[in-house]
Amino acid sequence: MFDYTASPDLLKGRVILVTGAGRGIGAAAASTFAAHGATVLLLGRTEAHLNQVHDRIVAAGHVPPVVIPLDLETAGPQQYDALARMIENAFGVLDGLLHNASIIGPRMPLEHLPGEHFMRVMHINVNAVHMLTHALLPLLKQSVDASVVFTSSSVGRKGRAHWGAYGVSKFATEGLMQTLADELDGVTLVRANSVNPGATRTDMRAQAYPAEDPMRNPTPEQIMPVYLYLMGPDSAAINGQALNAQ
Repeated sequence: MFDYTASPDLLKGRVILVTGAGRGIGAAAASTFAAHGATVLLLGRTEAHLNQVHDRIVAAGHVPPVVIPLDLETAGPQQYDALARMIENAFGVLDGLLHNASIIGPRMPLEHLPGEHFMRVMHINVNAVHMLTHALLPLLKQSVDASVVFTSSSVGRKGRAHWGAYGVSKFATEGLMQTLADELDGVTLVRANSVNPGATRTDMRAQAYPAEDPMRNPTPEQIMPVYLYLMGPDSAAINGQALNAQ
């Protein structure tokens, strides 16, 4: 497990947006960021799930988060620009962006993968990530210490058979992170890095490995140290790096 102990007020005063915040790693990250002082913007497709995370954060006595229902599959540049305007009007700045939302899509050889399935996975996992980053970058540049974290995978660092569009999309995620990090390096106070969560006890993992015993894997809460590290000031000099949560 990534070795890092965060101070209780590590993220105090920071505004952080988390995609896919309704369940799994996204929900755990949102709750963890809030527990360390951040105002969290909960972005996801299913408002009921986001509301549950919102209520847990409020019940724990943390800064109330903001619920932002948005479907990355159907959203276009206009919706992302509207989101940026909303955040600017409410906060004037964005200190962190965690790209957590993604889909697996069909797991099969590329030879048999229909084009429409490939395009859907790439749109949600790559195109939407770019459009959201593009819209929010001006707000991130207003921060004195901003962090963009991309969610990668081991199959996005070394190709593996039958991972189809998902594996390809995670290679693209790494390329997007590296390109952005190089463009930001030395000219802004924004940094970009990626995290491979590893095998974690989530619904997505169960979908990918239905025969696996989920109790062998850590919970999303147990892999949070690397996310806290990258969102806090201790990682200010870390840019363009591919880290592992486990």
